Amino acid sequence: MRLGVSVFLQDLLSFRASSFSFFLFSFSFSVFPQEIVSGESEEESNGINLMEFSDEILLHILSYVPCTDLVLNVRRTCRKLATLCLDKSLTHTVLLQKDYKVNKDKVKQLMRDIGKEIYQLNMAGCYWLPSSTIDHVTRCKNLVKLNLSGCHVTSLRLSKMLSTLQHLRSLAIDVNPGFDASQLSSECKATLSRVSELKQTLYTPSYGVVPCCTSLEKLLLYFEILDRSREGFMLSGQLMVGESNVPHYQNLRVFYARLAPGYVNQEVVRLYLAVLSDRTPENLHAFLISAPGSFAETGATKNLLDSMARNVRLDALQLPKAWINGSGLLQHLKFNNPFYFSFSRCTLSGGHLIQRVINGGKDLKSLTSLNLSGCVHCLAPESLFRKAEDDIDSSILESLVMSCCNLRHLNLSAAHHHSSESIGNHLCQLLSRLKHLLSLALPVCSITDVAANVEKPPTASNLVPQTFGRKVRIGIQTYPRNLSELVNQKIDSSVFWALLRSLRFLETLEIIGSSFSSAMPRNEPAIRNSLPPCVRAQSVGDSEVAAISQLTYLQSLTLAQLPNIITGSGLINIGLECQHLRTLSLANLGMMGKVAYMSALMDMLKHCKCLRDLRLEQPYFCAGAQFFQALSHCSSLQRLCIVSRSGTLQSDAVMSFMANCLEVIMCHMFMGESLTVCKNLQQSIVRRCGGTGGFGSQKSLEPIWGEETGFSCGVVLEDGVYTGCGDGSLGIKSPASHWWLKA
Repeated sequence: MRLGVSVFLQDLLSFRASSFSFFLFSFSFSVFPQEIVSGESEEESNGINLMEFSDEILLHILSYVPCTDLVLNVRRTCRKLATLCLDKSLTHTVLLQKDYKVNKDKVKQLMRDIGKEIYQLNMAGCYWLPSSTIDHVTRCKNLVKLNLSGCHVTSLRLSKMLSTLQHLRSLAIDVNPGFDASQLSSECKATLSRVSELKQTLYTPSYGVVPCCTSLEKLLLYFEILDRSREGFMLSGQLMVGESNVPHYQNLRVFYARLAPGYVNQEVVRLYLAVLSDRTPENLHAFLISAPGSFAETGATKNLLDSMARNVRLDALQLPKAWINGSGLLQHLKFNNPFYFSFSRCTLSGGHLIQRVINGGKDLKSLTSLNLSGCVHCLAPESLFRKAEDDIDSSILESLVMSCCNLRHLNLSAAHHHSSESIGNHLCQLLSRLKHLLSLALPVCSITDVAANVEKPPTASNLVPQTFGRKVRIGIQTYPRNLSELVNQKIDSSVFWALLRSLRFLETLEIIGSSFSSAMPRNEPAIRNSLPPCVRAQSVGDSEVAAISQLTYLQSLTLAQLPNIITGSGLINIGLECQHLRTLSLANLGMMGKVAYMSALMDMLKHCKCLRDLRLEQPYFCAGAQFFQALSHCSSLQRLCIVSRSGTLQSDAVMSFMANCLEVIMCHMFMGESLTVCKNLQQSIVRRCGGTGGFGSQKSLEPIWGEETGFSCGVVLEDGVYTGCGDGSLGIKSPASHWWLKA
């Protein structure tokens, strides 16, 4: 019986949340003999009686059901579930984020039923809900944490709502054009004065509510201000009228700012930093600024950094590259128990990394995240006379691995990291010692076997430019279609196979060509790469992709610029073995003029039942009926983005896919079709899906048009930016989820 219950629970937990409440609703009427079948004994009843499970097990099962379904549906099935669904462990935190089937009436009923029991409410990204929905939040008198990012909230509505939330300590809001802090009531300002954590996304130059938050300990700022208005007028970084109040930073412990491209964002963030330069908080332990492209250092920022070097000891640091390059800042900054470092695209040599960051091999077991993306010389002693493609110094990487043995997140992408011929000193062999890694980003050339490159020098076929120009007929090796043959060829000797075998709990993996450039990056200055193509990358192909199938717990996979992909057979095994895969991003695989892996990709998609985000960037990609038919097997898919210069699509296939996959809420396609075809397709989807569930249930469809190419519909704004697989960028980003803030 215990074995049967265990298997039954595993089946229950494998259900998707969207269908879980319906399952419980119908299951309750078939297995509750106490209330539905009177007089039937336990011996006579067939099947499993769910009511015999302990309350602890039932509460754990119910925790996978969206709160709206629990309160509005499941609790109506029987008396016991009516009691359990209102348990404090289930009503304490309500997550409406990405619950695309919730509407204003459901939110109103939810707040009416359990409003007083809610302590944490997350409505981030609920863009389809009308502004008046926010008024019902006032019923949550005991609310401690509130997230309204992505919801349009006016100054007056915010004032009315916050005036009733006296226990609020954490707040996330957007500041849109027209925001006026002078409209905030005294009761609202009193609530804000007790807020200790604020996340604020700015779409207009403003301090927002920061000056009212006199007890701030964590400040998270997202700058999404455009340089031009919708009418085409140039915008200024000067604060709006009534925005002359000065923020209060005396209690600040965490300062995080993420900037979208544009000079206005840089001007506004400098106004926030000016106050910090006058008086640096003594308790500041995390200072992070993520800025794409060039962000020049000024006198005020230099004074701020000098003050930080004198007065504070940091645990987390991320700065624009211009603030670090050529300065002795790292030599003077003091660190306590650092857990997050990001030196993305800095000219940081391996000698500086060892001496200034880890103090000559100091024990840094506290460090859990290290971003060295674009640091082309970070694994070499000096960068003065070194070429980017020279071999790394394995002793530097070995010192790093030994000192930072508890790393969970490591990014070494956007650089040439070539291992020498020394036995046991390959980059993959050294990284295999980091047993706690959860996310890893590597350049393609770093995973090649040195022996293979030595025995097989580059041939003429390897050096053929991968361009859009004239195609050259080349004799290539015949690769076996059978995956087992591929595995047997390299599994015994491949250092990459051995690396992934030792990192079985890896959740995020990115293998990206060091010279890869996305056709549609969000942060273009940061994503664009100027490194030359790497000859060693030519030997990475289907066998290395097949090695990824060892990662049973893999959730996110990015593969970009792997020119030696012939059949893509390794993708099939990934689909079979990596059943937890949720995010897949593939870009420029194989030769650029032909999509040779299409058949393998379609076979892979048939097994990706948990896939939610899919991004494909490939020239000449044909999004036809067969592709969309295979994609329809991804029953959990929510976001789709296809970027293909000279690519084609079949409108009927897209329509059929959107009609069958009701969970899809974002579809971006930038193809080579004419603008007329794209507009007609968008209009057809709006007409056909406008009144149905799933994708069509959303209240707004916002089109985006990219040059003369493709079409986009069903745009979802999350955290103030286009996210998921639709942002057009690759690589491990700065910690947008702020996992490190919870430490």
